[in-house]
Amino acid sequence: MKILLLSSAYNSLTQLAHVWLKSSHYEVAVATATTAETMRQAVMQFQPDLILCPMLAQVIPRDIWENHTCIIIHPGIAGDRGPNSLDWAILNEEKEWGVIAVQAEEHVDSGALWASYRFPMREGSKSSLYRDEVAQAAMQSMMVAVHRFETGLFVPAPLDYSRPEVRGRYRPAVKPAQRQIDWQNDRVADIIKKIRSADGQPGLLDEIGGEPFYLHGAHEEGTLIGIPGDIIAKRHGAICRAAVDGAVWISHLRPKGRQADGFIKLPATDVLGSLLDNVPEVPVPLHYSLPTRTYRDIWYEERNDVGYVNFRFYNGAMGTEHCQRLNEAVNYAKSRPTKVIVLSGGRDFFSNGIHLNLIEAAADPAEESWQNINAMDDLVLSILTATDHYVIAALYGSAGAGGVMLPLAADRVFAREGIVLNPHYKGMGGLYGSEYWTYSLPKRVGQELALQLTEQCLPISVEYAKSIGMIDDIIIQDGCCPSNFTGFQEQIVRIAEKLAHAENYAALLEQKRQVREADEKIKPLEQYRMEELEEMNQNFWGEDPAYHIARSAFVRKLPRPGNVQCSATLKLVCGNAQCEDAVQNSRNRCAFSPVAMPQRRAVGAGR
Repeated sequence: MKILLLSSAYNSLTQLAHVWLKSSHYEVAVATATTAETMRQAVMQFQPDLILCPMLAQVIPRDIWENHTCIIIHPGIAGDRGPNSLDWAILNEEKEWGVIAVQAEEHVDSGALWASYRFPMREGSKSSLYRDEVAQAAMQSMMVAVHRFETGLFVPAPLDYSRPEVRGRYRPAVKPAQRQIDWQNDRVADIIKKIRSADGQPGLLDEIGGEPFYLHGAHEEGTLIGIPGDIIAKRHGAICRAAVDGAVWISHLRPKGRQADGFIKLPATDVLGSLLDNVPEVPVPLHYSLPTRTYRDIWYEERNDVGYVNFRFYNGAMGTEHCQRLNEAVNYAKSRPTKVIVLSGGRDFFSNGIHLNLIEAAADPAEESWQNINAMDDLVLSILTATDHYVIAALYGSAGAGGVMLPLAADRVFAREGIVLNPHYKGMGGLYGSEYWTYSLPKRVGQELALQLTEQCLPISVEYAKSIGMIDDIIIQDGCCPSNFTGFQEQIVRIAEKLAHAENYAALLEQKRQVREADEKIKPLEQYRMEELEEMNQNFWGEDPAYHIARSAFVRKLPRPGNVQCSATLKLVCGNAQCEDAVQNSRNRCAFSPVAMPQRRAVGAGR
């Protein structure tokens, strides 16, 4: 069966739908369609049996849904309609929410119901819920709908608000005034709820020092207090702002304005700069035993001969300073009298590699790119050379680019079922990538497959990653709860402690040392790094500015034209000079964002 995915962007949910359908052996195409005409072109070109829409902001033209079955994946319960479904669920403190698969009709989200799936709501941001509970519920609903369509026997139920199980209703878009923060009166819980309901794009609009900013990344503070509205502390890029009954940490800001004009999302302290000169830096211990309500993006825990290096970076992006601090945490873990180290990434993402927003905002993006990739390399080197410990990488969230290569430096890699891995860099303007991938990836999958994975720019499922030896095993979630972060962590703890106390632990560690010594004699790690960085040098300072153009477009979320993506090669078919083809192909270079190329530097400089 031929299935066309119509989506406004090839986002995380669309990628997840893509790999799920491919793993079920359907013939799949993806069209990132932003206009009615590009939708029509995609349908005409692919001639699908079924059209699925995992994330579509545009209305499907009547001539498409009248002639093809089009199923919309909507993040709401039965009967729910409107553009801000998840926003309202958070604001209304819903205890349970869901995803429905509804047939496209004249009135948006009001078509017949093909499938639905519910999940318990947790306290989290809209984007976090979207990437976890919503994503997993969407896949369950989507696959049920696909199987029902394939049989040809199922008749979807029309929307009937008289039925007691149809609890949803039409909700208009959330108005800014409905979640505006009143710092003089709002309680911490309400402030966090408002910010989380708007997290993602564009964020919650607020004022700091009389200037408008969008707020992102809210965390409760359980100790610090101050005058409501005042910024009373800062820590690792975040600011702490006092409320009437406590305080709230805000990790990221974006000045109001179009991102194309340079107003991109950045750590709050980077945005506010000198306005925070008199605000104290309030540190938090790396190694702690009792949890406290505060903001931290890296922390270390230890029990039963296992050390846990936890890191939670916003959107999985790791800037130079993030990498350096995480490297310090890894080296601290290596110094401890434990047997196993667990690298535990975030719920939203394990890692997405270097921090493109910070690079774009830097005075010298090429230089910052260089510093960032070298800091990533230092971190990976610390993991590769941890010969006194066995290292486990635990991926609950998806990963991309260097964020995939980072866990491959560990001895064992475990991933949650249902996430997506993007083990490639080249989509970012032909970026070569480093993180010792030319050592770690071929060591696991072989040279030929390593080249294929990094060249084809396709997302892969963890099931496929396991089948080729890229990861060691998949943590299967309870059938009734496809998203269970606590359950995943508990399983990792059991695996780590079993390994730490295994009778053959000493033999495993000795084998690891011998393999590392043998590999070093064949080709030193330093040589892998230098070869990779020579390629990166060309990306950053060479004559072809494709990387800088692609990064700028990605960070600023510039509008993309409609593209049809083939499941076999993910080829982008587009004649517009501003599309991804243009920034990936130097002979058809996109000219909308000219980049002045700086002088090249020697590989190894500044390390």
